[in-house]
Amino acid sequence: MIGTFLITIYVFISNLLHPAWRTLVCEWVALVEPQERGPSFKELMEEWSPRQPAVKQLKRQFLDALQANDAQEVMKILQDGKLDIDTVLEVDDPSMLLASYKQGYWLPDYKLEMSWAMGIHVCVMYNAVETALVLIEEGAAINGMPNGKTPLHVACEAANADCVAMLLTHKAKVNGLSLSGHTPLHHCITSESVACAKQLLSKGAKVNMPGDNNEADTPLHSAARFGVPELVALYLANGADVNAINSLQETPLMTACFWAFDSKEQMYSEDHHLVCRLLLDNQADPNLQEEDNKTALHKAAWNCDHILMQMLLEAGANTRAMDINGCAPIQYLLKVTDVRPMAIPELCYQALLNHNAARIYPPQFHKVLQSCYDCTGAVEVMVNAYERLKPTNKWSAAIPDDCYKRHKAFYDSLFAVCSNTPRSLLHLTRCAIRGSLGEVCQIGVAQLPLPPPMKRYLLLEPEGILY
Repeated sequence: MIGTFLITIYVFISNLLHPAWRTLVCEWVALVEPQERGPSFKELMEEWSPRQPAVKQLKRQFLDALQANDAQEVMKILQDGKLDIDTVLEVDDPSMLLASYKQGYWLPDYKLEMSWAMGIHVCVMYNAVETALVLIEEGAAINGMPNGKTPLHVACEAANADCVAMLLTHKAKVNGLSLSGHTPLHHCITSESVACAKQLLSKGAKVNMPGDNNEADTPLHSAARFGVPELVALYLANGADVNAINSLQETPLMTACFWAFDSKEQMYSEDHHLVCRLLLDNQADPNLQEEDNKTALHKAAWNCDHILMQMLLEAGANTRAMDINGCAPIQYLLKVTDVRPMAIPELCYQALLNHNAARIYPPQFHKVLQSCYDCTGAVEVMVNAYERLKPTNKWSAAIPDDCYKRHKAFYDSLFAVCSNTPRSLLHLTRCAIRGSLGEVCQIGVAQLPLPPPMKRYLLLEPEGILY
């Protein structure tokens, strides 16, 4: 009797809990990634199907024909009807030309080298115009983007002008956005792609359209970043806003100034210098400030780029503009003087001081020695900007012993002239003239009826020793 009762209770509880248990299990299974669950029975059957290797082989043949621009073979495969014209293929793409983002796993030293693409993407990638025309005539999707880019985006980045012309003729979206929020015009980033950009603009590409992403760069920002003067000139001639700002409030001029220096190669880019010249000649404002209040001059000073700094100063850049932390360009210059081996720091300091930059607070002058101890020309320029300068105990500590030995004559002259005040009448006269000229020192000295050596002296030309 008791056994029957217990069995009845067990059956009742089982019937009550079973639906709830089944629901929980189903929800858990739905949350698990397919890779964790393992393949389904259907997927296993498809994998084991004798047809599967044949499909892979057909895709391989199709891809080979596309890459070889073999239009006849492509047509033959399509006419057999065993492969859809917009079949997505896996393509070797180590440069990620087909991908909208640099996709890959977050593992050290791992790089994804395969991308998804339809046949027309492959044609554009390999500049196979004849085969691309066959695909288009057979009804291929001209604006598809299996890996985030349309064929037109790919053609522009690959600088295949013939493909761009063909795609535009067949109604490709001239202002279509990639998955990363860029228009085809944003993907024109080399001098070879100028012909592509011209065609896009002739078909109505929006030259001031910002990217639909976190950066919100315009095509002019992109051309400035990659240092392509031909594109910058083209965009400006077609109405590009020279002072357009992105999401960080950066102008194309700021962008070009920042990217003018390759920190990895420690090289300066003449193309970026030319881009800045074009922008300034077209009324780019050198004193606009981005979200951290940095100007283009701050960025040029950070790169220790005397050519850009002089260019900006001649265009009216403010040497005393301060960033969000209260730092002027001369402070930026001090931070990087010892880590820019290809720079000529003394020319940078000269340019700033000859355009009325604020001098370093005298009791903090040891910081100049800490940054510039191995660049005596920069130290000389900075010292000669003061009527008098009294050394402190921190001066000697800021100069390493081996550096002092290398530049003994210079540092002996430094401590000698600064310990004996006042300095020479000639130097004091220089300071008086510079003080009276103020903001127009550079221009004013050039107009004085003085011999060239005297003008160079007034403009703090270093001589290798202090007196």
